[in-house]
Amino acid sequence: MGGLPVQITGAPLRTVRPRLLRGVYANPEKELVRWRDTGRLVRIARGTYIAKPDDIAPGRDWQPRLETTALAYATAVYGDRVPVLFGVGAARFHHAIPRAINVTVIAVPTSHREVRLLTGGRVVFTVRDTTTLDARPERTELGPALVTTPEQTLIDLVRWPGLGGMPDQAEEAARLLRDQTDAVRLALSLERVPATTRGQVERMMEMADG
Repeated sequence: MGGLPVQITGAPLRTVRPRLLRGVYANPEKELVRWRDTGRLVRIARGTYIAKPDDIAPGRDWQPRLETTALAYATAVYGDRVPVLFGVGAARFHHAIPRAINVTVIAVPTSHREVRLLTGGRVVFTVRDTTTLDARPERTELGPALVTTPEQTLIDLVRWPGLGGMPDQAEEAARLLRDQTDAVRLALSLERVPATTRGQVERMMEMADG
């Protein structure tokens, strides 16, 4: 068997579902299972597969970090550059949560149930107008994906500390993110949030200055 077809390796975040391959294979699910059995794909959820990076040997155990896997799953569902890594997930990406955690949060435009990934960890989805979030493309093991900026992440952690079920870690991450924020960008982002949240963030920033 040769290498993976470009329809798989060239998919956003190298992630595919059977419906994306209906014009390539008569039985896409069967072919994806066959590629998985050769060690070239990793099944992350029902009907959702990631192609290993080209420099990873087929027989070598490998899986992306939780945040990347969650983005890959959501991208296969919603499309490229639609989902955004959010809240504690973005905090983990920005190293404001130093240790690996077993939950991450993805912002998406419509409701989606929580998902437990076959590779480990769970994904909590939160409905947001992702086009209005202050997010930027960041490099992951599988390619670029959208992550909220440190400024947006700090605000989100203050506003929704319980999202993902880790309020203590969210509070600590918000404090750690203070040193990563740009004052001008933070001020612009704060113009779009309720006054209560704005006051909480401003007090947190003042404590850091003090």
